[in-house]
Amino acid sequence: MIIPGIFVFLMWLVKIVELLFEIDLSRFGIYPLTVQGLPGILFSPFIHADFHHLFNNSLPLFFLSIALFYFYSEVAVRVFIWTYFITGLLVWIAGREAWHIGASGLVYGLASFLFFSGIIRRYFRLIALSLLIVFLYGSMVWGLFPGVYKNVSWESHMLGFFSGAFLAVWYRNQGPQQPVYEWMNEEDESSSAKATEDQGENGGNGEEENLNDEENNDEETKRLRDLGTNLN
Repeated sequence: MIIPGIFVFLMWLVKIVELLFEIDLSRFGIYPLTVQGLPGILFSPFIHADFHHLFNNSLPLFFLSIALFYFYSEVAVRVFIWTYFITGLLVWIAGREAWHIGASGLVYGLASFLFFSGIIRRYFRLIALSLLIVFLYGSMVWGLFPGVYKNVSWESHMLGFFSGAFLAVWYRNQGPQQPVYEWMNEEDESSSAKATEDQGENGGNGEEENLNDEENNDEETKRLRDLGTNLN
């Protein structure tokens, strides 16, 4: 909870500083494929157009970050950092010729990671979290498409979403996994023992059938000999 709290606090601090000193920090956002836009990969998530923009990003970012650090504590820091920089770099490479500011790309990245991780890991607690993400932020899907919202960096949303999905696959074997309960092991052992017994019974039946076949062959041979003797 400390890292999400500090991050959101810095977002609000930056906006307050803008207002107090009457400055515009948008030039520290991401401007794709330009040298002056490179620092935005680091700074753009802290810069917002107004308080409405800031508020809309603060709540979901805080909630999703807490969920990440609580349920995926082992990989949370790495996922957060990689989502942060991968999303920013992709926006710098593939975004429109405009200044891209705000933490919405990071929000979409975290939401995507939490959703796909729960599905991939097939752990009921994480699947429940995935369903909660859909319930709370399912409408965010419209932000992935161009033209739905005006003056919105849909590229940040889409590329953040892809970054989160990629990281969910990349870290699928790290962090929380579906637990294996004792009764599951007992069932596996019972199945193995039963299979072994069936094989043993089948083997025993096969031996009995072979003995019966040999006895039948001996009787047939003896009968033919007796018949030959009678003919002579």
